Amino acid sequence: MNTDTIRIETLDGGRIRAGADGELAALLQDAVHDGASVGFLAPLGTGEAAAWWRGLAAEAEEGTRTVWAAYGAEGALLGVVTLARAAMPNQRHRGDIAKLLVRTSARGRGLGRRLLATAEAGATAAGLTLLVLDTETGSPAEGLYRSAGWTRVGTVPGYAADPSGEPRATTYYYKALG
Repeated sequence: MNTDTIRIETLDGGRIRAGADGELAALLQDAVHDGASVGFLAPLGTGEAAAWWRGLAAEAEEGTRTVWAAYGAEGALLGVVTLARAAMPNQRHRGDIAKLLVRTSARGRGLGRRLLATAEAGATAAGLTLLVLDTETGSPAEGLYRSAGWTRVGTVPGYAADPSGEPRATTYYYKALG
């Protein structure tokens, strides 16, 4: 995969719904079945994955979440990242990066970094000044976030279960924008 041939697009609610039962569900299943702690237990069925994406479609339409998708030269979905805007009036300056997913066959080539940079730029363009995220402690994602200038806040032991149901520590990060 040549990352120069990757195109990253914003998905609106209609495009999310259109891909929910297919490519988007398959991407989420790929991550969970590979062991990523992204909120689901294995085995993750297509119906459950698709239902989650359909919920995200509603958030995209409400303007509370933005979804960016990366496509390869042949049009295959290779990854996604989402930005959820904080809802409370005193938090509207910030957002949460969530579900940075890269297909296992496309990992290790800079696609996660490009998706993260796209979300950061989108957040800046939307006037956000602070981003936060969490990830499983010790996961490969931690290296990406640290090298992209994110600051580690701390770790909560046993915060979320991995796909097998085993409680794992979660580490929180933030990044000031602008």
